[in-house]
Amino acid sequence: MAKSLSRSKVELFLTCPRCFWLDQVAKVPRPPGFPFNLNNAVDQLLKNEFDQFRGGSAVPPRLAREGLTYLPAYHPELSAWRQNFKGVRVEDAATGLTVFGAIDDLWVDAQGVHYVVDYKATSKTDEVTLDADWQISYKPSGCCAGVA
Repeated sequence: MAKSLSRSKVELFLTCPRCFWLDQVAKVPRPPGFPFNLNNAVDQLLKNEFDQFRGGSAVPPRLAREGLTYLPAYHPELSAWRQNFKGVRVEDAATGLTVFGAIDDLWVDAQGVHYVVDYKATSKTDEVTLDADWQISYKPSGCCAGVA
C-alpha cells in the first residue's frame, strides 16, 4: 500500500526527523496545537466571499481594490481539494509515495495561469511578511517556484 504524507508531515520530517519517526512509525503524534478558531472563521468567510465570483468574469471587489485582477477559478474538484486529509494528491511513481494537502482557494489570471491560495489571518500590528523562520514552507522555492 502506498504511503500518503501531507505537506505538514513533510515539513515535520525536514525540521525533526526523530519527531517524524515517532509520529509515522511509532504512532506517537505530537501534542495538538492550539485551535485557530479565528483563523478558521476568516478562511470560511473569504471562501464564501470569493465563491460568489467563482467561474465568472468579474474581479472580486476585495482584489480589485488592491489592484489585483485574479478571478476565483472554477474546477470540479475544488470542493474535494479543500477537504483536510483529502486535498490535492500527487503520487510519485518511483517511490509510491503520495503527497497531499488541502487548499483554500484557486485563482486564475488573464493568461490562464492558476494560483493556489492559502488564506492566513493574524492579529499582529507589525507589517505582515513571510520572513519568520516558521513561514519558510509558505514561500515558493526550488524546483516548483513559478510553476503554474
